[in-house]
Amino acid sequence: MKFKAFLLIAVLALATIFPTGLATRALVSFASSQNSTDVAERIKRVENGLLDSVAIKGKTSVMKLADRMAYYKVPGVSVAVINNGAIEWARGYGVAETGTNSAVTTETLFQAASISKPVAAMGALRLVGEGKLSLDEDVNKKLTSWKVPENEFTKEQKVTLRRLLSHSAGMTVHGFRGYATDEPVPTLLQLLNGEKPANSAAVRVDVVPGSRWRYSGGGISVAQLLMMDVTGKAFPQFMQETVLSKLEMKHSTYQQPLPKELLVKAAAGHGDNGEAIKGNRHTYPEMAAAGLWTTPSDLARFAIEIQKSRAGKSNKVLTTEMINQMLTIQSGDYGLGLGIGGEGKALHFGHGGSNEGFRCMMFAYAETGQGAVVMTNGDAGGPLGNEILRSIAKEYGWPDYQVRERDVAQVNPKVYESYVGKYQVSGADITVISDNGHLFVQGRPFGPNKIEIYPESETKYFITLDDVTFTFVKDDKGQVVELMVQPPGSRPPLKGKKIN
Repeated sequence: MKFKAFLLIAVLALATIFPTGLATRALVSFASSQNSTDVAERIKRVENGLLDSVAIKGKTSVMKLADRMAYYKVPGVSVAVINNGAIEWARGYGVAETGTNSAVTTETLFQAASISKPVAAMGALRLVGEGKLSLDEDVNKKLTSWKVPENEFTKEQKVTLRRLLSHSAGMTVHGFRGYATDEPVPTLLQLLNGEKPANSAAVRVDVVPGSRWRYSGGGISVAQLLMMDVTGKAFPQFMQETVLSKLEMKHSTYQQPLPKELLVKAAAGHGDNGEAIKGNRHTYPEMAAAGLWTTPSDLARFAIEIQKSRAGKSNKVLTTEMINQMLTIQSGDYGLGLGIGGEGKALHFGHGGSNEGFRCMMFAYAETGQGAVVMTNGDAGGPLGNEILRSIAKEYGWPDYQVRERDVAQVNPKVYESYVGKYQVSGADITVISDNGHLFVQGRPFGPNKIEIYPESETKYFITLDDVTFTFVKDDKGQVVELMVQPPGSRPPLKGKKIN
């Protein structure tokens, strides 16, 4: 699985009212060789050069950030770009809450969602460096307030910190939906046991630890408790002292919910319709897995520290040896807390994040001092963030996030009629529509608006939004009975039956 594809496709939508003064407050670091005029021009090219993942051969087109924010109904975006090992620029766009004049600035707080995990991993690895934890010891030896329940899967192989941080501990619960403002919030122990008021299942081992990679926010929650039990500290305090303050991440906290004094700086989350979610934001007691509030600039400081530590130029939290372990694939394409890809000068690391009303992504190169962080306050911010990253990649000459060209085949539009209908794919309904000689898909995860799909052959189609293909499968009578959706990367296709 390619870690850049953690956010497969977010919900798409149309028009929103966008305030005047699109961009607010740019920060420029003169650590780079660029002067302020050069950087301003680069920012302008990035803002006006958004790109789809796939282009029809010979028809690559660029898009403006303001237009894409309106299209996706994402009220606010915040961006930080790393170049030559420093933050070259950071900028906020739009509003923190729709219907208000609360402009997004570089200090507006966003929920980092699953980007909380690599930052938390750095805290856990600090304890390893101090000798308080071991990467390969059974975590039950150090857990005191709760134990991983033993069963037939843990008879020979145990849950270890290395396996927890690399999603290979065999633990359940992929992710968490958080708790709305009018919902009771469980304790961490209630959450791990699946006890009310927890809205997620109990976290248990149901696969032999170490036998395979499987994303588990539940496993990261076990790591959170492990850090708390070993230090005797509340998790936000531990992370503040161990990581955030050391990296000068001054606008970051794991406090859940946010204290009143920080709420005024926080963005509200928005659904795919562009409206603020109930209560503006959910609370996540799964702090290590999803609870970090931060800014792109602070996450860029985290990424820069990894780059510098790897080069032996800074070791504020971890040694170079430990950073190299973070950046070494342990299972799947995952290191310790980080997604890993590429090799040599193209070795890169990062993570995506998806909380209720928030989508974000962090991507950086281990050796070239380049990278970027994009944070949004909308459920459709995933594809928007990828379009922004492709624009940055083009401007800064990255080898990744390149646009792929595809040829469009000539297909008789009459064929489309046999594809029209509803398909159930991985529990989600996808509707295929034929309209005026064109074919479209609609429904989650594509949102309420129809998205055109283009023929690669009579039965295989693609979208430009992401590197996703659709294959219509016929039975021996020539009737369409199945739709296969191939996600980006090397993941297996998702199969769905035609239901009408």
